[in-house]
Amino acid sequence: MQTKIIEACQGPGGPNWGQFLVGRFTGEWKRPSKAPDVPLLSRIGQGFDALLVLDLRTKEGAIFYPSPHSLPRAELEKHRIWVCPLFEPFLEWLYKQDLTELAKLPDYVELPEAPFAMTGYRRPGRG
Repeated sequence: MQTKIIEACQGPGGPNWGQFLVGRFTGEWKRPSKAPDVPLLSRIGQGFDALLVLDLRTKEGAIFYPSPHSLPRAELEKHRIWVCPLFEPFLEWLYKQDLTELAKLPDYVELPEAPFAMTGYRRPGRG
């Protein structure tokens, strides 16, 4: 798996500060399923554009499919993970980046439009 850790703040020194791991499956695509013997990730419907995004602070994350037409808010409602206040603004930023090479993403980003919050949250999801 290719990974990249990216820190995000609303501006220099905060006030909110997020730490995220972005990962892409690489050699895992070759791993066969044990029942039956076909590539596991393909068999369960994972696409090559899948990205694992973890909030390192809350230790929760999900697999996302970034595209210009994806809506991070809708995906967060679907997954219902507990995230820091900067997770959704970070996803919005991430979806606009060239994701062909994770290593080329910056180590630090500023998200000045992100709203301030004292605590993280778990979206209630669809009723």
